Amino acid sequence: MRVVIGEDEALLRQGLQLVLEHAGHEVVAAAEDAPSVVALTEEHRPDLVVTDIRMPPGFTDEGLVAALTISREHADTAIVVLSQHVQRRYVTELLAERPAGIGYLLKQRIADIDTFSADLERVRAGGTVLDPEVVALLVARARRDDTGGQHLTPRQEEVLALMAQGRSNSWIARHLTLTEKAVVQHTSHIYSALGLPPRDDDHRRVLAVLHHLTR
Repeated sequence: MRVVIGEDEALLRQGLQLVLEHAGHEVVAAAEDAPSVVALTEEHRPDLVVTDIRMPPGFTDEGLVAALTISREHADTAIVVLSQHVQRRYVTELLAERPAGIGYLLKQRIADIDTFSADLERVRAGGTVLDPEVVALLVARARRDDTGGQHLTPRQEEVLALMAQGRSNSWIARHLTLTEKAVVQHTSHIYSALGLPPRDDDHRRVLAVLHHLTR
């Protein structure tokens, strides 16, 4: 996989490059500011762009703006944005722009190299990957806003959170030490509580759940 990195901190930029190259990917370019992320993506046409949200010149949301620009101009390029903190608005903007081939992860996840690498592969394959803390925020917000979360049991909220991360029923069953049949029953109740049609396809069902949680 050919990758462009956008990160202004030199140590983290080099660390990301080492992690990606160790996983067998080719880092074709690394940018120190948001305009360069867009320019280098145009030049190299990578499979994936991994960019920080807060970047020069303003250190606000320039990296997010760059990601949205790339999303519009290069629909075949997968995008993962990295953040120090959970920001619901950023998630909503990314998913509204293009809900497939998108990832939003906290920078601390990079330390778990195997999981981080797997997440990048899932995004490149057209999946949607959200940081567990982001999903927890969305679920809590849905509960407070009375959008259906109050109808779910604590276990069903756990299942919902993992569904929103793009996990399959079999993965959820192993993670929560449940039978796959029990997970199917939980997901069925979740769809009913949220007013969503059942989804067998992992990608389409995560988009349905995220649409509900971010509306």
